[in-house]
Amino acid sequence: MSLPIDLSERAVETFDAICAQINERFGEKYEQRFEKSTIKVLELISQNPYLYQATKFDPNVRRALIDKISSVFYEVRQDRIKVLFFWDNRQEPTF
Repeated sequence: MSLPIDLSERAVETFDAICAQINERFGEKYEQRFEKSTIKVLELISQNPYLYQATKFDPNVRRALIDKISSVFYEVRQDRIKVLFFWDNRQEPTF
């Protein structure tokens, strides 16, 4: 059983920002690789929502590592997976 993925507005904004930064710094090829990795992680989350560890600040929010420089934060809901935002792991955490 897989749950549908629902992207929040913030998730779309942060994903686009990370893609733009990757494209600017490393080129289109690396951006495409990042996008494929993101899709793969989201598919894994959809099939097994509790695969990744819960965060310290909220046990209902989980963090999945996409690659060494980025993560996705999501919440498992009864009928879907709500993707909250994407995070550049090189940033200082605000939480």
